[in-house]
Amino acid sequence: MIRHLAILIVALATTAATAMSQQNLWHDDATLSPVVHDDGRVTLRLYAPMAESVMAVGDFATDGVDMERRDDGMWETTLGPLPSELYSYSFTVDGVANVCDPSNAYAMRDVGRQMSYFIVAGERGDLYRAQAVAHGTVSRMWMTTDEGSRRMTIYTPAGYEDGDSCYPTLYLLHGMGGDEESWLATGRVAEIMDNLIAQGAAEPMIVVMPNGCMQHASAPGYSHEGMWRPYMSGSMDGSFERHLAAVVAWTDEHFRTLACKTSRAVAGLSMGGFHALHASHAYPALFDYVGLFSAAIFRGAEGVALYEDMPAGLAALFRQGVRLYWVGIGRDDFLYEENRTFRAMLDAAGYEYVYYESDGGHTWRNWRVYLTEFAKQLFND
Repeated sequence: MIRHLAILIVALATTAATAMSQQNLWHDDATLSPVVHDDGRVTLRLYAPMAESVMAVGDFATDGVDMERRDDGMWETTLGPLPSELYSYSFTVDGVANVCDPSNAYAMRDVGRQMSYFIVAGERGDLYRAQAVAHGTVSRMWMTTDEGSRRMTIYTPAGYEDGDSCYPTLYLLHGMGGDEESWLATGRVAEIMDNLIAQGAAEPMIVVMPNGCMQHASAPGYSHEGMWRPYMSGSMDGSFERHLAAVVAWTDEHFRTLACKTSRAVAGLSMGGFHALHASHAYPALFDYVGLFSAAIFRGAEGVALYEDMPAGLAALFRQGVRLYWVGIGRDDFLYEENRTFRAMLDAAGYEYVYYESDGGHTWRNWRVYLTEFAKQLFND
């Protein structure tokens, strides 16, 4: 009797699980959100019949946008028309912030925050969307050295697996609190590179995205460290710059790279821009192209000789020669003034560089633009 009862319980549980799976598979959600209209307007909706206030918060407006409640409990607002772009957003419901859109399957993480997003088609937006072009490959790989194993992500251009050609390499660095997944998920590297290469606007290249937080072997959840909570982690003590030199050597050994200075670039955002700045002058024979995206110029730990010797290092770098030194910053970025101070240093020394100033602040919207503009100028001399 007990045996039959156990079989019945298992059967009922299996039936319930199957029914739930079928419900999730075939459920028709009447809440369509977001709806991107052909004219660039975007409608956001949230079904919250018990809520007293709902606000849409995103990079489409300086302040949040109040949503209107319909009689059926649906909250709704229509934005725009919006310029072509990728937009991230969330809802604030009765004062509870950072609520992802439950009707939108597309989300991305920045440090520890999840954000829903949509793309308005057109000039910029089309660069960030997968198009009907040849696609590159993204690999998640572990680099093992005497100091242990560390995870990185690597983009190889379309055709890499089918040929024997060698390629130039861009080492692309994330910011404080980021990891080796950041440039892929929020920065849209694979889409940008696929589309630029297909247009002939950028040379086919390998893009290596290492983990810049030396306290952790990988992004959260991808290593023995488990599902640690993301926080504003980083390494600005000289350790990552040394590690990056090892990453270059490892990449040259394991991929078909053009293993020379003229075929290497390094760039990064915020903390990553800081690392690109200092790694380039610490190893002047490694990189011929340097990109500083909203770089945290003067933020490193005190007492680190590499950082304190920056003027001498820059002199050695420019004396040896670089093909492109690129600096980008937004006018509203909190790092704007220290970037202006840094540019005054470059000007006083007579160093040549390209300066790109944009609207906005310390945002992924700017960093995607900076990557796009920087990539167009790489390896095409």
